[in-house]
Amino acid sequence: MIQHPNPVEDIIYRSVRINAGQVRLSGEWDMPTRSRSVVLFAHGSGSSRHSPRNQAVARALQEQGVGTLLFDLLTQEEELEDTLSGHIRFNIPFLTERLIMATRWLREQPEAGGLRIGYFGSSTGGAAALAAAAEEGEIVGAVVSRGGRPDLAGKALPRVTAPTLLIVG
Repeated sequence: MIQHPNPVEDIIYRSVRINAGQVRLSGEWDMPTRSRSVVLFAHGSGSSRHSPRNQAVARALQEQGVGTLLFDLLTQEEELEDTLSGHIRFNIPFLTERLIMATRWLREQPEAGGLRIGYFGSSTGGAAALAAAAEEGEIVGAVVSRGGRPDLAGKALPRVTAPTLLIVG
């Protein structure tokens, strides 16, 4: 367990490693003890679970009794490769698959039994959140995309059934 600055009472804070195929993704799974839902964050290019903006959104959700799973869609090695090439951040099928794997990992955790799942995506992570919501169907209860790229979700968009909020700047 890690200690966050200004922790909210009655929240269990965990550092986690999510199995995603051949790699393990680092994350922070923070759950209010009476939570009925959890939001998975899909960060876009140049962002991570350590982003002050993402941390602020997660804290606001936690204060309202919503669990959060902030994790990085890319490993450190992949992030470095993407910094040099810029190719991975626009590979929406790749990012979508990572989000789906994290969703399935979460659903396998005994503490997550029965929790409703939502997605919060930013930048290209917004497209991945929409595409994953289309793939996962009714498992996903809501999608929020902040400054996202819904256009990159392509043919998945008409298959999204979850209530969706697109926040644009």
